[in-house]
Amino acid sequence: MRTMGQRLHVLVSLVLTVICAIPVAVQTPAVDGPQLLKDLETLSADEMEGRLPGTPGAAKARAYILRRYKEAGIQPIGDSYERPFAFRGRGDSADRSGVNLVGVVRGTRDPGRFIVLTAHFDHLGVRNGEIFNGADDNASGVAALLAVASRLSASKPAHSVVFAALDAEETGLNGARAFLADPPVPREGIVMNVNLDMVARDAKNILFASGTFHYPFLKAYLKDVARPPVVLRLGHDAPNVKGEDDWTRDSDHYPFHQAGIPFIYFGVEDEAQHHKATDDAETVTKEFFVGAANTILAAVRSFDANLEAIRARR
Repeated sequence: MRTMGQRLHVLVSLVLTVICAIPVAVQTPAVDGPQLLKDLETLSADEMEGRLPGTPGAAKARAYILRRYKEAGIQPIGDSYERPFAFRGRGDSADRSGVNLVGVVRGTRDPGRFIVLTAHFDHLGVRNGEIFNGADDNASGVAALLAVASRLSASKPAHSVVFAALDAEETGLNGARAFLADPPVPREGIVMNVNLDMVARDAKNILFASGTFHYPFLKAYLKDVARPPVVLRLGHDAPNVKGEDDWTRDSDHYPFHQAGIPFIYFGVEDEAQHHKATDDAETVTKEFFVGAANTILAAVRSFDANLEAIRARR
């Protein structure tokens, strides 16, 4: 028979377990909207020549992102932000070169646990004399990554956030694969991935958070993160759903998923402009894009506030 003290200890333990399972809500200031739009416009300008890996346009994009990393308060991991890698894309017969840009904002409470925020910066280059500027795909994701970094630098997270602008996504998710093959932080410390790919254009203001089919415990942490005018929906992550593509394998979150690391992928259904020369800064939906960046920031804050609970559910 348990004593009164033993029963009280069990009751306290149960209460603490329930409390820890309740998602912690977080309020956070908004991103810098004008800077967000400027970053998108700069990265998708004609002078970037479509940001094809290994080209002068890609080098210009990297130089701009590196400058913005420093301005946003992202610190290098080791001696450099640049992490070169070799890859073979679809149809390649020889190795090509890519460069990931990786840095960190260190957490104040548990800096050895990491959220990895990813967005690929490469695109399709120039084809038949037309520049594929890739404003939504994926200058938007990189601009949102920079906006989140700026806010987290100003008000530090509890856990560390790695920022990875990845190269060579369009040729087979090569930058993400290189990141995980030679991780810049201990792999066992990576709790989850948040991937941003195409977050700037939707006439109906719908942003998708994909991944909860595989990791349903993440739903609770997305419940209250939508910021106006965004309508946040879950989906595009399950097979055989009528009228809905499965995006599980479609972007840089997939290698993390293959490695058993939970992910949330933020993106839009931008079929009309996807991989078209018309994907320019002038055609993004600006108010929605700012709202999407604020939604992503709120989600990262929510994940950070609840990261131990997320880690326990992996």
